[in-house]
Amino acid sequence: MSRLYDTIEPNVIDEKMLQKAVEEQGPQEELGQLAKREGIDYKDVIELQLDFRNILKIDNLWQFVNLTKLQLDNNIIEKIEALDSLVHLIWLDLSFNNIEVIEGLEALVQLQDLSLYNNRISKIENLDTLQELQVFSIGNNNLTALENVVYLRKFKNLRTLNLTGNPVCENEQYSLFIAAHLPDLVYLDFRLVDQNTQLDVIQNMSNFEIAESKLIKYNEDISQLSDTLMTLEMQTVDQLEVRGRSNATVLCFLTFFHTMAQCRDLENHHHEKLMENAINTLEKIVKSEFDEEMPDDVRLLFVDKDTIVNAVNASHDIHLLKIDNREDDIITKANSWSSSVHKNEISRNRNRVREVNQYIDHLQEELDNMESLEQME
Repeated sequence: MSRLYDTIEPNVIDEKMLQKAVEEQGPQEELGQLAKREGIDYKDVIELQLDFRNILKIDNLWQFVNLTKLQLDNNIIEKIEALDSLVHLIWLDLSFNNIEVIEGLEALVQLQDLSLYNNRISKIENLDTLQELQVFSIGNNNLTALENVVYLRKFKNLRTLNLTGNPVCENEQYSLFIAAHLPDLVYLDFRLVDQNTQLDVIQNMSNFEIAESKLIKYNEDISQLSDTLMTLEMQTVDQLEVRGRSNATVLCFLTFFHTMAQCRDLENHHHEKLMENAINTLEKIVKSEFDEEMPDDVRLLFVDKDTIVNAVNASHDIHLLKIDNREDDIITKANSWSSSVHKNEISRNRNRVREVNQYIDHLQEELDNMESLEQME
């Protein structure tokens, strides 16, 4: 994949090579001759080409503090290093070398265009500080894990990506996966991102409803439990005397709270088992030991441990929230019902008091009539 050592002696970037490169790339007429005689200040150099020089080791670039463009392509470089002083670098070409690990780029915070094409890289990593990155070429390397591309989601300005020539491109879901995880990408592998692919992603996202089926089932079970509890409470209250109604309500509430606690315990147990199964499945996928059929959209969740753990935890939080909301709804309805029953009892008691008062008035009237008759006699 990468260039092997030539018969030419491997080089290290030294003062002689730098001076020659700057002179070759600078003005060649009278102004260039004057610069050669008076000496060239490397701080004034903006662009530097060091390609096709059989360079094995990067070194001695610390003087080019204002460099914005650096070409180191078509050499035999094995390690990215000695670039920390090039903080103004915008464009860097390290293609056609023998690099195996992405490293040494942390200081290049203004970098917008990076080419690592045709090297020996097997993992996209150590690019966190390159938040200005817009163009990234890492084709013709050894990338095999489709999930590793998810790392590029953190680069919000990335618009052009080249992965062509990597084993990962042979995956049937390659284009769909890239479109799903990098929705702002404009060019992929030198081609405009197909709008139809993005539409397919949106349509396939609906398949996640399968993953939510358990949540729907939980919601139905809790709703049924609520109705059953309310029915039992109504039946119990109807069978008790007025004096015992408050005790029946308390008993039903205690039963209800115990049942909701059981629901939470079941959900916590389900969450633990689901997390355990998800981690085991992820490990099998990573080791290529998972042979069972899995929907493609569900497989997208198993890109890395953080993604699947976050998905399982989010599902657990939603389930607990549903239980909490259902509990609050049942309590609200029960309180409303209890208040209504209490008001009805007060109304009945008032009617009884009114009836008793009327009966007392009637007796008083009868008594007055008897006293009147006695006086007449």
